[in-house]
Amino acid sequence: MDLIKKWSNLSIEAGCDEVGRGCLCGPVVAAAVILDENFNQNLVNDSKKLTFKQRTDLDDYIKSNVKEFAVAEISPALIDQHNILNASIHAMHLALDQLKNPPEFIVVDGNKFHPYNYIPHQCVVKGDSKVLSIACASILAKNYRDQLMIQLHDEFPEYGWNRNMGYATKQHCEALNKYGPTIHHRKSFRLIYE
Repeated sequence: MDLIKKWSNLSIEAGCDEVGRGCLCGPVVAAAVILDENFNQNLVNDSKKLTFKQRTDLDDYIKSNVKEFAVAEISPALIDQHNILNASIHAMHLALDQLKNPPEFIVVDGNKFHPYNYIPHQCVVKGDSKVLSIACASILAKNYRDQLMIQLHDEFPEYGWNRNMGYATKQHCEALNKYGPTIHHRKSFRLIYE
């Protein structure tokens, strides 16, 4: 099924998504994407439905063929300070801040968003499987965050972040119980597992 190319009839529309909300550690990462009108659907889909290799291959294609994109992250410390929902929305705002062409309309994955610079927006539940620009943003954010977690794994290999990307897998929870949280863990999240 082809994803919707434009949600509004305005010419500059940005799609936004974030990844890492449910992780125990690492940043939350968001991306904003403005499609080029000639952007080819290709294999773009919700990042959760793509393999690691498919997402990596699409990363270059998306970056080379969209009109504009930006990626932003919010640290675990800021997540602890502002809660994960506000941190996720703030990450999307930071990604939008980096776009050279301010969008006239913003389409956002999910059901919560804070107004951004008086620009109209629409929240779309499961937007990453419905709207092309959101799906592209989802892939860019996921790839960025996965690469970051793979790098952090070298620093703390016991937690298995190169495979679980910071989610609460059995290995991750066992390592938390044995070694305790690292500087990359979100202290406001439940980190003790029986």
